[in-house]
Amino acid sequence: MSPRHRATAGTVERLLDTALDVYARDGRDGFTMSAVIKESGVSSGSLYHHFGSFDGLAAALYTRCMTALLEAMAAALEPCEDAREGVIAAVRAYLGFAAEHRVEAGFIHASAYAAFLPAHAPAIAAAKEPLLRRMMDWTRPHVAAGEIVDLPPALMEMLLIGAAAETTRRWLAGAPGIDLAEASELLPERVWRSLRAG
Repeated sequence: MSPRHRATAGTVERLLDTALDVYARDGRDGFTMSAVIKESGVSSGSLYHHFGSFDGLAAALYTRCMTALLEAMAAALEPCEDAREGVIAAVRAYLGFAAEHRVEAGFIHASAYAAFLPAHAPAIAAAKEPLLRRMMDWTRPHVAAGEIVDLPPALMEMLLIGAAAETTRRWLAGAPGIDLAEASELLPERVWRSLRAG
């Protein structure tokens, strides 16, 4: 990588890191372009050059956080040869990611209905697609063997991720009675039962 490309990559990473820090410190209301520029020391022109807009920066941060979450799930799932073991590992990976990376998980869930998402949805979907495909590829032999129910990929994804995502959303919101360690013990087996064939 040339020095110029290293500098560009460094600026992009600094802006993304700073944006996450600003979000962690100031929350959604304090997550502004002026706060990120001030904190990072990067000019507004540089931010626009790399991301097109502050919404573009927010979308890039969302993509980075979401791909880290999906990578954790795929990495937990893929070594498992047993269908039940893999499903349980994937659900625990989601909940474990939320526990270990609360700010990133918070940004993912806070962004679910953010104004920036629709305009950047194609790019976000393109970034997520290889990771979701890896997970669906893992399910295929288990579906063929009659171990996992045969569903369209989007519905398979909902069953695999849905319970962990909703639990995490409520935990982040401070809902009473939600404990991620308890959820990690109790939910994975129930998710497995929802995906088990027969």
